[in-house]
Amino acid sequence: MNDDLHKLQPYPFEKLAQLFQGVKHPGKLPHIALSIGEPKHASPDFVKQSIIDNIDKLSVYPTTKGLPELRNSIATWCCNRFDLGEEGLCPDTQVLPVNGTREALFAFTQVVADRTHIDGLVVSPNPFYQIYEGAAYLAGVTPHFLPCLPENNFIPDYDAVPEFVWRRCQLLFLCSPGNPTGAVTNEATLRKLIELADEHDFVIASDECYSEIYFDEAKPPLGLLQACKNMGRTDFKRCVVFHSLSKRSNLPGLRSGFVAGDADILADFLKYRTYHGCAMPVQHQLASIAAWSDEEHVKENRRIYQQKFSAVLNILDGVVDVQCPDASFYLWPQTPVADTDFARDLFEQQHVTVLPGRYLSRTVDNINPGEYRVRMALVAPLAQCIEAAERIKHFVQS
Repeated sequence: MNDDLHKLQPYPFEKLAQLFQGVKHPGKLPHIALSIGEPKHASPDFVKQSIIDNIDKLSVYPTTKGLPELRNSIATWCCNRFDLGEEGLCPDTQVLPVNGTREALFAFTQVVADRTHIDGLVVSPNPFYQIYEGAAYLAGVTPHFLPCLPENNFIPDYDAVPEFVWRRCQLLFLCSPGNPTGAVTNEATLRKLIELADEHDFVIASDECYSEIYFDEAKPPLGLLQACKNMGRTDFKRCVVFHSLSKRSNLPGLRSGFVAGDADILADFLKYRTYHGCAMPVQHQLASIAAWSDEEHVKENRRIYQQKFSAVLNILDGVVDVQCPDASFYLWPQTPVADTDFARDLFEQQHVTVLPGRYLSRTVDNINPGEYRVRMALVAPLAQCIEAAERIKHFVQS
């Protein structure tokens, strides 16, 4: 067996199940889950219809590179959304469809990491999406975590990173908007990181799967490729982005996303994926074309999230220390007691599930940025989110 498997921690939801073992919740209150970031809004009907209309494609082997029509639709969406200009993205060399960002983030790390360098690092924010850590260990390199603290608006303080970390860095993960903080990395910081990648020859992988859930239609979150284009780097050297239809279009079960950026890196990634056996089913590719080609359902999705954030934050104002994030569908409140105690007792007394922050982060230099915080995913219907907020208010005040 691969000995690096022993380095993997249980997934956060396994830890949560252990935390709740033996806990008896009040049976009279229906359960409300704010713990899992699984969109609950309706999937677009036209996407469902596309799958039905193309169900005969089950008899067709899909190609790893995907249909040209899909790559074209992705390139068009990406260029329009991130203002990539006339040169834009080359659908043939700078775009690859993937089965959701989770699969792609893991596989990409296996391609980029060089295990012959025993001191190689995969650098990521802390707290973080646990795939970053697991992918690093199973690629034979070491994860290195940068704390996301409120004093720096929940963005790592990249100026405080020692020079030796950048020298050893092979892959830098960004998550913007962040999971669980919802923080968006600004253009000045992205430019600085691109320059560091040039200086120290590492790759930047920007996980942007929450980019389409934001609160001001006039100010969508900036993307890494957009920062590259604004610097005149239309080859997107050393930079790749990851996007998904899961959150944007409420299609987590479709398992559809894409990776875009540096053509040289994507050529090697395609080679890996050809052996990896992860081609997207043709009927899902055709449904994805329909989803990437429509923005009205995405705007409606944002409108519903805006409603929920407004209502929930109004209820929790003065109850817990919580702010509206820059984007995403998470709240990251500070808890008046230990985050694990808060989550367990809230479940026991109010039958509401939230995720302890320490399950999403690691202790480095005796500091765990997730302690005394919980992640609340406002994915449930509006009425349930309001009910959950009222129960949390009652729980804290009592």
